[in-house]
Amino acid sequence: MPEQGLYERTIREEVTFSGIGLHSGAPVSMKLVPAPAGSGIVFRRTDLDNFEIPATGRNVAKVSYATSLMRQGVLISTTEHLLSALIGYGVDNIIVELDNLELPILDGSAFPYIEAFQSVGLKQQRRRREYLRILKPVEVHEGDKFIGVYPGRGYQIHYKIDFPAPIGKHTFIGDLAAGTYAREIAAARTFGFKEDEQMLRNMGLIRGVSDSSAIILTRDGVQNGPLRYTDEFVRHKVLDLIGDLALAGHAIQGKVVAERAGHAMHTALVSRLLRDRSAWELVHLSAEQKESRTITSSAPQLTPVRV
Repeated sequence: MPEQGLYERTIREEVTFSGIGLHSGAPVSMKLVPAPAGSGIVFRRTDLDNFEIPATGRNVAKVSYATSLMRQGVLISTTEHLLSALIGYGVDNIIVELDNLELPILDGSAFPYIEAFQSVGLKQQRRRREYLRILKPVEVHEGDKFIGVYPGRGYQIHYKIDFPAPIGKHTFIGDLAAGTYAREIAAARTFGFKEDEQMLRNMGLIRGVSDSSAIILTRDGVQNGPLRYTDEFVRHKVLDLIGDLALAGHAIQGKVVAERAGHAMHTALVSRLLRDRSAWELVHLSAEQKESRTITSSAPQLTPVRV
């Protein structure tokens, strides 16, 4: 399983996906294409003359129930699960071709991407990988919600959630540098409450949702169980966080602490961080720094079920 590495990577072969967008409900075909070292993550709208949008903080668009990118009026929506898989599995350079405005939701997690990466393998490139090392605290507060990033080793994450029943409170503490993203985070699915469905549909959202693409919650519990992890909800929030923070352009070297945050706060942190050039520096990882860590959680860990 890839972990923090000294050199950039791309996929060895193209991989393709098809499905529908979670919010638009629109059919979409998507191809992931290997890219040269130093390219970064670039989205390409094949239905709009191959218009390209780099996955960077300056291109963040409307952020509410998903993270979207926009450049010159062209939109790419619901990018967070793929971005999370790329950062989590250590894929630095890739072109994402799609023929509609929203990425396919697939099974609601990042696991289908990980399976594809494992199938084709990764290619190490000659360029040294750069990490965004945090030099001082940067924080975003919104009422009782909070997110901050601090100096630290590895890519530590401490995330707390507090939702109405049947979810409740959960905490996840781990280190992405341990190289266990595929086992501990990738399979956690997006989720929503059945009682909110009509309201969200009236807002033009979740038109593509189904029992096979999200965890559906009722007042009595999980409508379409079983869960893949006992604490799947907080793990999915961590999955989203990793994807949103990928818009900083590099994997973070430091500690991220979040409590009751979401896409808007995640990307607000990226914007605030990138604006404060004194808060970070780009560094190469030395061989001595390349060490394993173990992800832990406040709830028992289960092996994810492939679906």
